[in-house]
Amino acid sequence: MQIQPADRLNAVQEYYFSRKLKEVARLNAEGRDIISLAIGSPDMPPSPQTIVTLCEQARRADTHGYQPTVGIPELRTAMAGFYKRIYGVTLAPATEIQPLIGSKEGILHTTLALANVGDRVLVPNPGYPTYTSLTRLLGCEIVNYDLRPENGWQPDFAQLEAMDLTGVKMMWTNYPNMPTGADAQMATYERLVRFANDHNIVVVNDNPYSLIINRRPQSILQVDGAKEACIEFNSMSKSHNMPGWRVGMLATNAEWVRWILRVKSNIDSGTFRPLQLAAAEAYNNSDAWHEENNIRNYARRRAIAEEIMTALGCTFDKQQVGMFLWGRIPDHYTDCEQLTEQVLHHARVFITPGFIFGSNGSRYVRISLCAKDDKMREALSRILENKE
Repeated sequence: MQIQPADRLNAVQEYYFSRKLKEVARLNAEGRDIISLAIGSPDMPPSPQTIVTLCEQARRADTHGYQPTVGIPELRTAMAGFYKRIYGVTLAPATEIQPLIGSKEGILHTTLALANVGDRVLVPNPGYPTYTSLTRLLGCEIVNYDLRPENGWQPDFAQLEAMDLTGVKMMWTNYPNMPTGADAQMATYERLVRFANDHNIVVVNDNPYSLIINRRPQSILQVDGAKEACIEFNSMSKSHNMPGWRVGMLATNAEWVRWILRVKSNIDSGTFRPLQLAAAEAYNNSDAWHEENNIRNYARRRAIAEEIMTALGCTFDKQQVGMFLWGRIPDHYTDCEQLTEQVLHHARVFITPGFIFGSNGSRYVRISLCAKDDKMREALSRILENKE
């Protein structure tokens, strides 16, 4: 048979971590014992009551059928309560929230609902690679906008206003920012809402990191009029230790929620009911649980990550938030991958090269805080020994 893949595959490569983890697995099979400080997958379990709820509900005989794509009322109500408690934002549970099977799904469904083939989409550089790959797969044109350290990794609105914005339908933003760790700024959110209204562009803000080493979580929906111009994603993967559960959400005005639901309801059949009920319970985690999990735990690891960055000769901004540390590599390296490959094959530590996030990340590396303290200290020891 002379079957060829769809042309759209020419627009993307296999996801970097999918490809690189196969290499790491091979090295581990050879006995190399690689310590991974690359991926932002929390290594701790959800709260005890979350797991108890899942188990109790899964034992019931009446919880195993198809579920509504819109999500069960208990989960939507819990999500609205979370936004009110954490951000002071009021959302109508039945109409202004859509549960998601993670943010990647949300990127796909939102783009399908809002952008036609050939429409242009503003994507940050550096930024989450999925903004770029899914936009290309769906036949839209990428228009990169720069995030730079001299501007605190915030959008340069003078540069944005000077760009040709003809045909731009959407703009992806992500604060607290990944990979740079730049915190959200209310002034940025206010400018983004004005920018959206002035240019008839939907701003989609991805907000999964606001509780990690951060005592002042913010949302773009705190800005007056944001719901009419913006969509915000949030996720339980990072802040609730639930990456494999695949529970996220988006919040916006009721009309855009209906559009996105029209896409989503033709693709999936809803999330397992016990999992939704457990996620709703997780939104009730105590302040003490969040303090220990999202502040103290990651702060300890962050201190070790800073030692690792220093050992590598990298410089970094101590004001970063979130579950990564972003650092600029020394000038004597040709590029960031030269450093990360050296660390992988000589020190047996896997860290992320910044080029995967865009050209503005080519002189940077990223360290994940999703490893136990002892593993991070072992990684530091290996790097220091390799230097000697």
